[in-house]
Amino acid sequence: MVHGGVDTAEIARRFRRSPEFIGRLIEMTKMPGRGGVAPESSIAGQPLRPVERCILGWRERGAGPAEIGLRLHRSTNFVERVEDLARYKLAPR
Repeated sequence: MVHGGVDTAEIARRFRRSPEFIGRLIEMTKMPGRGGVAPESSIAGQPLRPVERCILGWRERGAGPAEIGLRLHRSTNFVERVEDLARYKLAPR
């Protein structure tokens, strides 16, 4: 919106925030490393999210989905779905 010429006060009104808050956000977007793209290493080097890595690790050490669910305060079904998705991501194509 800023690049489109919209005034900071107008942006603040649209997002129901103060103009000062919007100004801080605009300044933060100018900081290095704020391009909105994940680092290349996290995409190619590690395709799994932290929760997926944890669940697979616990499963390899013998923990069941119900036990993992208790640790994560999630349901057994959630743990099973995340595990299935993680294994799918790691499968050769």
